[in-house]
Amino acid sequence: MKPRIHPESRSVVFRDRAAGTAFLTRSTAHAPSSIEWEDGKTYPLVDVEVSSASHPFYTGTTRIVDSEGRVERFHRRDDR
Repeated sequence: MKPRIHPESRSVVFRDRAAGTAFLTRSTAHAPSSIEWEDGKTYPLVDVEVSSASHPFYTGTTRIVDSEGRVERFHRRDDR
């Protein structure tokens, strides 16, 4: 890698507001606030709306809403 062209990577805590969970990972994200983690150290804190802890695809609560039947609607359009 070329020196001084890549952003600095550091440990950051991401907190999922919907699920109430947090996880520590490495990131280049900048955070306006910080939080004391379980190891006693202070890390930058990034609040997110959705993560794998609250997203319906990952939690298994996915619902498929197909009131008119998209496949049938496609086939009707194709027959014209």
